[in-house]
Order: sequence, then C-alpha cells, then structure tokens
Amino acid sequence: MPPLVYGADPDQIADLVLPPESGTPAPLVLFWHGGFWRAEYDRHHARPFVEALAACGCAVANVEYRRVGAGGGWPTTFEDVALAADTLPGLAAAAHPGRIDPERTVYVGHSAGGHLALWAALRDRVPSGAPGAASRLPGLVGVVGLAPVVDLAGTYAAYAHARRPGGAVGDLLGGGPDEYPDRYAAADPSALGAPSVPLVIAHGDEDTAVPIAGSQAYTTEHGGKLLAFDGIGHHALIDANSPVWPHIRDTITELGGAAPDSAAARRR
Repeated sequence: MPPLVYGADPDQIADLVLPPESGTPAPLVLFWHGGFWRAEYDRHHARPFVEALAACGCAVANVEYRRVGAGGGWPTTFEDVALAADTLPGLAAAAHPGRIDPERTVYVGHSAGGHLALWAALRDRVPSGAPGAASRLPGLVGVVGLAPVVDLAGTYAAYAHARRPGGAVGDLLGGGPDEYPDRYAAADPSALGAPSVPLVIAHGDEDTAVPIAGSQAYTTEHGGKLLAFDGIGHHALIDANSPVWPHIRDTITELGGAAPDSAAARRR
C-alpha cells in the first residue's frame, strides 16, 4: 500500500503495515528507526521487525523523518517527530476505517529512534515554545525504548572524552550542552524526566553501540520498567528471530491492548 504522508518533505512519510483482520480495531504502533539520526540510515532496515510486530495484532507505522545530512538535526528532526505523532494516528485510522484504534497508540523506537520515541512521549514536559512542545498527548497509552539513547548530554561528553567532538549527538543538536543548553533542556530525556504513560526500556548487556548503563541510570532516577537481557547486543532487539523477541513482542502488544492472535504469530 502507498505510504502515509504526514508532511510536504519527501522524508515525512510512514509505511503502514496492518495486522490480520480480526473484526475489532487494532492498536497502533508508531515506530521510529535508529541509525545515529543520520541520513544514511533509513526506515527500510526495520521492515522485518515491523512486519513481525504487525502479525501479532498491531497496526504499525514505520516512520521516516528528516535526518542529519538531509535537512534534519535541530530543530527539524524534532519537528518531524512531533508532526508524525500528532497526525499519523488520524491519517492511519481514516485510511483504514474500522481497522485501527488511534486511542490506543504506543510509541516504539530503537537506538536513536528510541530516543525519539521517548522524547515524543515527553513532549508535555518540553519547555513551552520549544520545538515539539505539547500540552497533551491524546491517544498515547505507552512507550517502549529498545536500546534507546536516553542521556544526550552524557553521550556527547563520552564522545568528546574520546576526542570525537560530540559524535552523533553533537551533529543532531549542533554542538554541546555548554553551547546550546536550551536545546539539551528541550531534547534530552534525562533532563525532561519521566513520561506520563507507562514506559518500558529493553536493553542488552552486551550492547557496545549504546551501553546499557544509560538505561539503568535513567530508570533508576525516573522510573519505568527496565528489561535487561544478558548476552544480548544492540540489533537483537529488532530481530524477530532473536531469543528476546517474545519479550519485546509481548511488551508492545500488552501496552496497546493487543495479543498475538495465532500460534504461528507466537512462534515467530
């Protein structure tokens, strides 16, 4: 089916995958992919994960957004995330009447996309006037971060300590927290606190791309449930053939109020 178009830019689109017909509206998952917020990584690598999740009873929108190197960064990446969160539930429900319940929307993201999903769920805590700030988040029932980047300031500092000028976070926000404190105050989950909806973070203890320590510190300080997996790396969390897939699947479907509707779906 054609993608959902939520804005005028070519990257303001989302691929929607519907679950098997069940006779009742399905919850909606908005999924933001990872890839350092950079243009060379797009939504297509997450397609198998999205299809596997849809087979378990959720409608899933695989969201694209402007990324660093193709018009993204501050503030456009955040503006796209906010626009997608505000418009895609209605667009998806209107495109498929009776198939999707936009009042049961779950935000999910992996890696850099995990940061964006969590940030989207924190928009009611973003300072007024900052990009993406919202007074309420209608329809949102939960958020799941899969190996998310939860501490932008800390990640920037870690890159700078390794003599790698802030790395991907510096590219995203245009510099460090000393240069742009207002940007970090508006964009960093560790500065914004806890979302008002249930939060689950899943992370592997062998993740070398986004170390689990950040998720441990965030959930200790702000709450939420941490699923810590022994012997699991970064990409296993979006692999439906990995040993942690049943935990990821059940976490998302339970938040949305769906359940795998067939033995075949449970075996995936």
